[in-house]
Amino acid sequence: MKYAYIALTTLLLGATSCKKLVEPKVYSYLTDANAFLTLSDAKAAVNGVYSRLKQPSGRSDAWMYYAGFQVTISDLTTDVGHASTAGDVGLMSDCQWASSNTYLAFAWQHQYKLVTDANISMYYIPLMSSITDAQKNQFVAELKFLRALGYVDLTDAFGPVILVTDETVAQNLKSPEYNAPLATTPVADINKLIISDLEFAAQHLPLNYTNSDIYSTNDIGRATKGAAMSLLCKLYMREHQWQKALDLTTEIMKLGYGLYPTYAGLFAEKNKWCQESIFSALADPLNDAVEIMNHFGPINNPVVTDRWQYFALTWYFWNTFAANDDRKQMFYYDYIGTDGLHYVQGPPGQTNPPPGFYYMPDVATTKFADPKGSTTYYDGHVFPILRYADILLCRAEALNELNGPNSESIDLINQVKSRSHATGLGAPGTFTKETLRDAILQERGWEFFFECKRRQDLIRMDKYQSVVNKYLTAVGKTATITMPRDKYFSYPQAQIDINKTLNNNDRRH
Repeated sequence: MKYAYIALTTLLLGATSCKKLVEPKVYSYLTDANAFLTLSDAKAAVNGVYSRLKQPSGRSDAWMYYAGFQVTISDLTTDVGHASTAGDVGLMSDCQWASSNTYLAFAWQHQYKLVTDANISMYYIPLMSSITDAQKNQFVAELKFLRALGYVDLTDAFGPVILVTDETVAQNLKSPEYNAPLATTPVADINKLIISDLEFAAQHLPLNYTNSDIYSTNDIGRATKGAAMSLLCKLYMREHQWQKALDLTTEIMKLGYGLYPTYAGLFAEKNKWCQESIFSALADPLNDAVEIMNHFGPINNPVVTDRWQYFALTWYFWNTFAANDDRKQMFYYDYIGTDGLHYVQGPPGQTNPPPGFYYMPDVATTKFADPKGSTTYYDGHVFPILRYADILLCRAEALNELNGPNSESIDLINQVKSRSHATGLGAPGTFTKETLRDAILQERGWEFFFECKRRQDLIRMDKYQSVVNKYLTAVGKTATITMPRDKYFSYPQAQIDINKTLNNNDRRH
């Protein structure tokens, strides 16, 4: 019988010695016979899968999955994100990644932890005799949504990957072959699983948890019918199945979502959930605090103090915001630092500031470093994964791809712009399909910076090479993006070392 155990080890703290250790005392064993017995066990297992979105290696590691390496691979590898830090994150920021890059290893490792935990729970929960079929369907629907999310992220990043499911768990329990090399599965086949998972989830998940028979409170942040439909819409957008995506947006728009009145208020740390939220990774500074502000916060700032500015926006992209766009104010772009220096953007071509000034290499955002939020080391920022503005802009894009410029697309884009007081787009007749596509891409950049969407948007619209190489050249870097080679990242070298079926022959080495 395979098992894991939880042990408590204590130190003998005496007056003469603090070196001697007592033997570990085992308080409980978790086995395949006793880990899934009660309704509480099932809830705990499902909650553990959710936790992979922000805490893959322990408390307060939220920056590792969403708001960490996911931002690194999705935003820093474009014209939007920048890291002035050296090492692997700097190489990603300069689009100089290789198979040995730590952030690619993080992506593979922790996305698969999400998938694997979902698979394990998905195998055991249907076998439970202590819960009802309705409860099983609820839990399995949540797990299928989370597994689908993991596979969307994996295939976005790496394309063909190794397909493991709850059936793999059953096979390993029956006849383990943990060291057997596993071949990758084509993206088209993985998409079939994702679609099946999300269709099941959409059928069995509630609109919300206000009157849940399973959960005792309105559990905001859990997967819902709207979340499953929205993630499926995103998959269809990626695959250019415009009509299917459009049909889903029609149904999602009937579910009661809406734009939050202000962009700044949407990202206030205290705003855990609102009408725009479809699916997010939640956190609370008192219960399950995270470390997002440390990584996104500004350096030497007098209000948000002692932060790292590890993930920041490029000045190149910040300068594209119009002056009247509220989103341009979501940054720490001009302040007197705790060291008395004036922190600003340097004039073009100038790198040596005059006395009293500091020219920042990039600009930190308030989106995940709320100046009215936590003042402690750990914070309670929410990280949005799916929100309603995305659905509106997906619908605008799908309509344009199907019909060319049209009044509904323009109106949808202008709804998003209006929230931030940005100047709206003109009449449909002033655009071609190509120029409206460019306008949608630009709008998505302004709206979703640091929400893990930029690279995917550029690839979907066939703009990754042209946009990113233009940026790299403009800032004096080497233009390195070559398509189709860079549609997917290199498989991590550590994975190639243990699985010889993986290779980077058509990718960067």
